Amino acid sequence: MTTQLAKPAPGTRTRPRWRAALVVLAALALAAVLAGHRLVPNVYSAGSLLDSVAPLFGLAVPVLALAALAARSRAALLTVALPAAVWAAQFGGALLPPQDGPAELRVVSQNLYADNPDPAATVEALAADAPDLIAIQEAIEGVAATAAERLRESYPHHAIKGTVGLLSKHPITRVSSLDSETSWIRGLRAVVETPQGDVAVYVAHLRSARINETASRDRNIRALADAVRGDDASRVLVLGDLNTSAEDRAFAPLSALLHDAQADAGWGFGLTWPSTLPVLRPDQVLYRGLTATDAGVRRAPGTDHRAVTASFAFPAG
Repeated sequence: MTTQLAKPAPGTRTRPRWRAALVVLAALALAAVLAGHRLVPNVYSAGSLLDSVAPLFGLAVPVLALAALAARSRAALLTVALPAAVWAAQFGGALLPPQDGPAELRVVSQNLYADNPDPAATVEALAADAPDLIAIQEAIEGVAATAAERLRESYPHHAIKGTVGLLSKHPITRVSSLDSETSWIRGLRAVVETPQGDVAVYVAHLRSARINETASRDRNIRALADAVRGDDASRVLVLGDLNTSAEDRAFAPLSALLHDAQADAGWGFGLTWPSTLPVLRPDQVLYRGLTATDAGVRRAPGTDHRAVTASFAFPAG
């Protein structure tokens, strides 16, 4: 006796299993990349790049979830929960509501962009919110001095070294350059005398990173970390374009010494570059000896970076 397989009833749609299988494979691959991106060798700078963009991989989770729903596969949908859980464990803290607090010291840092048609106007826009400190980087010759002159009434104190500068409402003393290993100065250290006490402020613009060309930038990170490690100031701020994100493994020398204001007091990832649709955060506000109470980003005209902002309170005593 021959047994015949039942044919689908007319008009009945079958669900191709290969679609669900593709979703399952993609979800497993995504979970593996998220969980193990720091294990990828840093050959041709692949590891650093992968570290920096890893938070954006979370955008693939809802896409895979929709694909699982389209495939009408419960198994595929359950598998998508795996990369979602891995992403949440690693980066979900950035989406938690920040805690508010007093703003005794407010700062903003901005890469002005060398091709900016009116960089002084960019600095004036940053001053509209009246922060206590304005740190600027990539200020071509004369730009920082022009901005300081135009804002002299509100920011009577300033320090300029090469292409970086610091404008302050409070007195600035003990200004020195940082060794940037470049042909022009891209870093300074200054002591700002606030009403609540002195703060050592570093303004830095580290070397640019390119595919298979991060060695100079990494040396800059280690040099900056050495300077901070040897600094005996009880309160330290590092402001600037460090040309890498805090997730990059190369950032470890700094993250071991300093806190990240965006991570501690901001909401989201605070992406800053490119300004039109940012996908990376090379611009940083790092600190020690203070309490971050707010952090974020804002757009200013004429530049290809968004500015980073932060507010701090001084610990009692």
